[in-house]
Amino acid sequence: MRYIRTFSELGMSDVPLVGGKNASLGEMFRSLRAEGVRVPDGFATTSGAYRHFLDHNHLAERIQTRLKGVDSDDLAQLERAGAEIRGWILNAEMPPDLAGEITAAYGNLARQYGPEPDVAARSSATAEDLPNASFAGQQDTFLNIRGAENLLVICRRVFASLFNDRAISYRVHQGFDHAQVALSIGVQKMVRSDIASSGVMFTLDTETGFRDVVFINAAYGLGENVVQGAVNPDEFYVFKPTLMEGKRPILKRHLGTKAIKMIYAKDAADGNPTQNIPVPEADRLRFSLTDDDALELARFAVKIERHYSKLAGQDRPMDIEWAKDGVDGKLYIVQARPETVRSRETRDVYEIYALESRGKLLTSGKSVGRRIATGVAHVIEKSADMARLRTGEVLVTDMTDPDWEPVMKTAAAIVTNRGGRTCHAAIVARELGIPAIVGCGDATEVIRSGMPVTANCAEGDTGQVYEGEQKFRVDRIALDSAHRPRTKIMMNVGNPDQAFENSFLPNDGVGLARLEFIINHSIQAHPRALLEYDKLGPDEQRHIDRLTAGYADRRAYFISRLAEGIGTIAAAFHPKPVIVRLSDFKSNEYASLFGGAGFEPNEENPMLGLRGASRYYSESFRDSFAMECAALRRVREDMGLDNVIVMIPFVRSVDEAKNVLAIMRTHGLERGKAGLKVYLMCEIPANALLAEEFLQHLDGFSIGSNDLTQLTLGVDRDSGLVTGFDERNPAVLKLMEMAIQAARKLGKYVGICGQAPSDYPEITTWLVRQGIGSISLNPDSVIPMTRVVQQAEQSLK
Repeated sequence: MRYIRTFSELGMSDVPLVGGKNASLGEMFRSLRAEGVRVPDGFATTSGAYRHFLDHNHLAERIQTRLKGVDSDDLAQLERAGAEIRGWILNAEMPPDLAGEITAAYGNLARQYGPEPDVAARSSATAEDLPNASFAGQQDTFLNIRGAENLLVICRRVFASLFNDRAISYRVHQGFDHAQVALSIGVQKMVRSDIASSGVMFTLDTETGFRDVVFINAAYGLGENVVQGAVNPDEFYVFKPTLMEGKRPILKRHLGTKAIKMIYAKDAADGNPTQNIPVPEADRLRFSLTDDDALELARFAVKIERHYSKLAGQDRPMDIEWAKDGVDGKLYIVQARPETVRSRETRDVYEIYALESRGKLLTSGKSVGRRIATGVAHVIEKSADMARLRTGEVLVTDMTDPDWEPVMKTAAAIVTNRGGRTCHAAIVARELGIPAIVGCGDATEVIRSGMPVTANCAEGDTGQVYEGEQKFRVDRIALDSAHRPRTKIMMNVGNPDQAFENSFLPNDGVGLARLEFIINHSIQAHPRALLEYDKLGPDEQRHIDRLTAGYADRRAYFISRLAEGIGTIAAAFHPKPVIVRLSDFKSNEYASLFGGAGFEPNEENPMLGLRGASRYYSESFRDSFAMECAALRRVREDMGLDNVIVMIPFVRSVDEAKNVLAIMRTHGLERGKAGLKVYLMCEIPANALLAEEFLQHLDGFSIGSNDLTQLTLGVDRDSGLVTGFDERNPAVLKLMEMAIQAARKLGKYVGICGQAPSDYPEITTWLVRQGIGSISLNPDSVIPMTRVVQQAEQSLK
């Protein structure tokens, strides 16, 4: 055929012929099926077919004349020109020879898939002299087309979409000559995801650019709702390195609301082949993708990324669309293109945005871009009114689509009711380098036009909109990891949501990951409230039911969420060591967790009460501790993250240490087995005084300077009434010296993870001179204290 190429005939060298999207479909169909990656078959019209269509109808010169002098920033002028040109194309005749070839190619698909198969028609723009221009998202895709005659009608609509207002604006701003751009139509067998699920995935973290994960979005029905941001999808993060070793490293799951789904509507009165319907509540409260499906999709993604990286001769993170067929139950890839935002970033400077004041919290959603922005809110309900947005305002709307792009670049930030991290608003915000908060649910209701607001995306996966223009600062740190000190520089990381970002700082791993943060922020309930559900009141049970929606049971919820938090931190720094401290809530802190008050004692001095190691073997907490152990086993064994080291906090005696080790062993965490190391948090004077005795049973010490100081000096670190809390006190330094010397004598690990080195350069210098093995710091102290360590090491030469 002159104007048609089947997928089996296409590859990436054919971008000038069929555009990036269709060349990529052909590349995958031809090269990756042997590796098990499923791609539905199809064909593409060529750039020559598009030019033949224009020439047959004498449109090329007419279009060029009409576009000459159009001001793409004048929306009214742009709309008039675009509408006129689209009208010419829609009323034009399909050349008989081209129509015959399209009909014949559709007939070949019918012989493969059965009579009149449902197909999708996808636009794929190209430029004769610009083979690397993707034009992604600018033109239209049409779904659920049946029959050759309907397909010919749709082909004219695809050609016309090259002159959407947004596509015209895009070419002008990118400096492309309209006449140089052609359009290829990709016709592909539809996957019956209308009765299953679909979505998009990236082979990196879209927020930070962290390369070792596959990030999957999933929702019920056809995938357009996920791409457009019409739904808040489910999210999965899968760790690539251990995935391909046969492990099951799902690091995070987030249950989306998935309020609607797009399905076939063959008999729709308005001729639209698809429609949106509500998702039943029971389906909303479960994940639209099984763990097995998420892992298979991630394996597809890794294979696709490796293939395209090999073709490019460099790492090539990918943006991939997928669909699950509800008839045969199989997963398919329906599109793949290079990711073009995070993969192009350089990491010469590390920016830390920090909010310094907070007003009234108006709403929250998924954060996009680790930044903060302030401005006057402008609530715009529909795209017809988007021209009202003024430069520097915060755009607040239900959702955006490509039609909004001409004005989005003027916004200080974007806030939407609907959408996930891969929706249109999120993608454009990343390209523009502005923060966005998507999927808030109620943004257009609680935010009023003219209201000064602050969009905060600097504190993890959840972004907040505060009333008023709040104060914030930006710290810019030059990254230079060429010269590393001998002393290991590790980090204290509590929030898994910030682990990927923190991993870009020069570091030697994580010296302290606290389980308390994960339990408090991710699990939110007392472990016994989950285990002893029947003891709760009806309102408490309903709250627990909402928390645990999507999980097999309440115990599975605790273990999974804890494992995901630990696993995310461990993956971010893999294969460097990550020291995970077992839970060290005090009784008053446990009581503040949901459902906790009924399970905790009322202690006079919780700081010295039932905490740390003494909890793990107590009758009241044994079953809760068993869940912590199960989560750690899942991280090390199922996820394959054996860089996790376990640390026991607040151990009062050698016998207590032995007791906890024995309990851990019964739960499958045996010191020395499968390389498991167990450290002790050296924070009680007894730990330093009897250091050699403790270290006979453990692999090392991590000094906790906060508790060691308060217990040495008899000063409550939480009290504002008593002065004298100072880690630089000679008595505290003497105990730290004893611990360091004992560990070095026995050839055991010794580090420090307390606050002191982050606050006091003189303590950092002193520790280096004592021969400390590692110093774990808060992320904002890593760069300046690394310089202090280097200077201290120089002074020892």
